[in-house]
Amino acid sequence: MPNLSHAVPLLATWLPILGISLLLSACATGVPPRSADVALPSVYDSALATAPVARLDQWWTLYKDTQLTTLTSRALTQGFSVREALARLQESRALRSVSLAKFGLQGDIQGNAEYRETLNLEDSPDLDSGVNRSTTAKTANLSLPVSWELDLVGRRGATQRGADADTETARFEVEAARAAIAAEVARSLFQARGLHVQHDEARETLRIQQQLLTVVTEQARRGLTPAGQVDRAATDVAQAEAQAENFKAALLAARRALLTVVGDGANPLATLEITPTLGEVPTIPATLPGDLLTRRPDVRKATAQIERAASQVRLAELAFFPRLTLNPGAGLSFQSSALDTSSLFWSLGAGLTMPILDRPRLKAQLAIEGARAEQALLAYERSVQAAFSEADQSLVRLLADQRRVSTLAGGEAHAHTAYSAAQRRYELGFADLQELLDAERSWRTARSALTGAKVDALQRSVQVFQALGGGWNSAQTHPFSKGNTL
Repeated sequence: MPNLSHAVPLLATWLPILGISLLLSACATGVPPRSADVALPSVYDSALATAPVARLDQWWTLYKDTQLTTLTSRALTQGFSVREALARLQESRALRSVSLAKFGLQGDIQGNAEYRETLNLEDSPDLDSGVNRSTTAKTANLSLPVSWELDLVGRRGATQRGADADTETARFEVEAARAAIAAEVARSLFQARGLHVQHDEARETLRIQQQLLTVVTEQARRGLTPAGQVDRAATDVAQAEAQAENFKAALLAARRALLTVVGDGANPLATLEITPTLGEVPTIPATLPGDLLTRRPDVRKATAQIERAASQVRLAELAFFPRLTLNPGAGLSFQSSALDTSSLFWSLGAGLTMPILDRPRLKAQLAIEGARAEQALLAYERSVQAAFSEADQSLVRLLADQRRVSTLAGGEAHAHTAYSAAQRRYELGFADLQELLDAERSWRTARSALTGAKVDALQRSVQVFQALGGGWNSAQTHPFSKGNTL
């Protein structure tokens, strides 16, 4: 039975020294992070109509677009940016376990064995055998030295807070990646559809220019139009053809880019069909500037970094305090030689380290951590203001885009009316083909401008949803967040 009576004098020796060390270390305190200045306006400057806020988490469903919903789901599942962020989150959780493991029992089983044969060269050889006398010895040792640092001042708690903050930072990076990839899918899809419509319009414009070239050529042959008009019409045909080819190439590139976003970049283009159908901008969910503090992943990440900075300040303070380590151990020893012996042993030791000459470096490190904490506060305040500015600007610009669409829609309607009237006059014989083609060209130009405005408004609406922090559920615990296992 181990006798623990020897441990009592050992502890009695160290306790007074430990008490004096704690008193000397109590004066080393840093400056904790100050309160952040996050005053925001109560409302945004825009006057957009709003829908219930619950729809902001999966904002892409507001477009009532089956293809958009399907592509977004695929991108969130197999998109590279999301998968990379998840891998970083797993790394962060593993690092958290590593940083906390040092506060537990430390020790490895150690063992060794040896076989030794000794030849005595000073003895005379045995006359009968002709060999020198030798001895053999076998030894084996098995021990388990253990080290355990007593956490008397709260180092483990401060370390855990910092590790938890690192894990939360990685978690919000995942959510930011999810929000970003959902927005990228929507923007790419709307851009591809707009290019499809513009390509179709460019082909119709090319048809009109070719027909006008035929009319002008016939008029020049009859002497009704100067010959220079033919060259002018031919130039218009070449420009229309070049524009149609440009839109065709842009559409193919946009389809390939969209496949890459959803994680299918190596698939054939035929696997992604794009229809020339543009939807409408949905109603923006109701939200307030203060909601950005909880909805924006980048703001939440900055909050976690403040917590980590505070934990580092606390650890820098605790570095002035002594470290008390217990070093118990046990082992088994065996020796077989001329005299066989075996023994079982145990030990109990303690070590104390107290910073004395290292205090100037520790004070400098404490000042460094305090400065880093201030930087984290400033980064948080900047991210809040940037988030509000981005959200407010995108809302104002979306309102302007919607007004532009409305204005161009009116112009397109007038151009279509003019084209319909010219077509009616042509059918009745009151207008020639050139007048009809000119009216149709004006209408096509108005339609192309309206298409561009609609695409801009749709992409701006995506920017609004992303700026408001849409694309993830801030109230739901992530499966990789703290308190959950991988």
